[in-house]
Amino acid sequence: MKNNIIVIISCALLLGSTFSCNDFLDYEPRGVLSESDVVTPKNVDGFVNAAYASLGNDHYDTPFSLWPYGNVRSDDAYKGGSGTNDLQTFHFFEISNNIRSDFGELDKLWYLNYVGISRANKAIVALNKLSDAEYPNKQKRIAEMKFIKGHFYFMLKILYKYVPYVDETTPIEEYKNVSNRAMTDQELWNAVASNFEYAAQYLPAAQQEVGRPKKSAAYAYLAKVRLYQAYEQDDNYGITTINKATLQKAVDAANQVIGNYSLESDFGNNFMPGGYENGPESVFSIQYSDDDGTLFGRLNYGDVLSLPQGLGCCDFHKPSQNLVNAFKTNAQGLPMFDNYNETDVDYHHLENFTVDPRLYHTVAMPGLPWKYDQNKIYQESWVRSPGTYGYYASLKENVPPGCSCSVNIDPFYGNSKNRIIIRYSDVLLIKAEALIEMGQHQAALPLINQVRKRAAASNHFTGGYTDNNLIHEYEPGVNCVWSQDFARKALRWERRMEFAMEGSRFFDLVRWGIATETMNSYFAVEKTKRSYYSEAAFDHGKEEYCPIPLAQVNFSQGLYKQNNGY
Repeated sequence: MKNNIIVIISCALLLGSTFSCNDFLDYEPRGVLSESDVVTPKNVDGFVNAAYASLGNDHYDTPFSLWPYGNVRSDDAYKGGSGTNDLQTFHFFEISNNIRSDFGELDKLWYLNYVGISRANKAIVALNKLSDAEYPNKQKRIAEMKFIKGHFYFMLKILYKYVPYVDETTPIEEYKNVSNRAMTDQELWNAVASNFEYAAQYLPAAQQEVGRPKKSAAYAYLAKVRLYQAYEQDDNYGITTINKATLQKAVDAANQVIGNYSLESDFGNNFMPGGYENGPESVFSIQYSDDDGTLFGRLNYGDVLSLPQGLGCCDFHKPSQNLVNAFKTNAQGLPMFDNYNETDVDYHHLENFTVDPRLYHTVAMPGLPWKYDQNKIYQESWVRSPGTYGYYASLKENVPPGCSCSVNIDPFYGNSKNRIIIRYSDVLLIKAEALIEMGQHQAALPLINQVRKRAAASNHFTGGYTDNNLIHEYEPGVNCVWSQDFARKALRWERRMEFAMEGSRFFDLVRWGIATETMNSYFAVEKTKRSYYSEAAFDHGKEEYCPIPLAQVNFSQGLYKQNNGY
């Protein structure tokens, strides 16, 4: 059994219904202590465990990995499945067309995030009823709950932009009076950040149980929040300014993390199960298990659809040709920034291209080993709808064949491999991005090169079947001119290569204010290759964010204000 927190309480996922925050607050889940129960040092951990349980209480149509919204909605991935009608909501996000506020998937995702927030708030209220003498871990546990609450609010913020903010001081009877516009955009970012600031102050430098966040994890998440906050938007989601004072806060927080972790020796280590989990690069991970005494274990249900049909079900979440092309490198081992998409990588003739080694850790291709197993070659016949979505498959969230961490939950195969929320490479690139936007691009160079140097060495798993890897560090005056503009381009490219298929690409584009131009350029090419993109078009000032779920607007009796255009 993994050395993690044994989560003893889980939330039943109710499909086919809509929920409001008020409904949840009136509902007492079985096995969860209510606030009316006597809070004692012995039972208060029930509240804490319930909040931790929420981190893994997602589902394939409401995934906390955000693959439909961060990857499929971007230029990194196709929806996949049996066709465009299969999980049609995600098809509409893929082509940026017919996105509606009445989508049940958006409502359930909203609800599940607020379940996590509510549980964290209830735990804090319960903990505050005890003295430090009665419960010596009081401040540490409150800090953990603040961290979890901040995590859920961050997801809500990047998905919906404007959401109602409630904390442990908000009386339950007042929830119905809290508008999603009670705070400005900046005020809401500050509220999210305050959770990580508190956590950074009170969390210990080390935790005995690896599933609990520690001080450096809070600083890492704080750096991420401040980076997003620095790109200030107008009412149409255009970037009006990049606030240097807020960028400095991101740098300051990142500095509290740098040196406390290290990059894995091989990029692929981050995405392997078993002894690779909770490695030196994992700043905070969701802990899953398959042998915890329950029927199937604590599996990652959010990503079960990505396994190719030949290995299980159901061939969703498929890397785009554009993403594969982006891994190409030039004769100097640098990205092909301007012409990468002029010709397509052909997996039948990989010898015709030189590529960033991270390609083979991110994308499965016919003729190559599945998840590094040279006895299990990925076949074209495994693909469900090749005429629509092509032959590539996603690797990072999947596991090697035969792994004991893979569990048959017919018709799906789930796995218990942890999912990393923040990696150390993210912290390095957060700091690099902030420095570049502050005009300190020279200081950002070694941070970006650290990540590229590790990428170049990432052939432990793939060295037996790849010989077209070519990647070099940036050397000003030798292979590049390291201006601020070039550094910005290099940083943004590095983020795409490093975090491809991990749920962040679309949110990066929105943060940078380039979602409209990037997506419409992408659509223009895809329309020549895939007929289902014929009506794809990205609408600036609208589609940067999801609509506020109609059910939530109705439950609020019109108190919640809808986002632009919906």
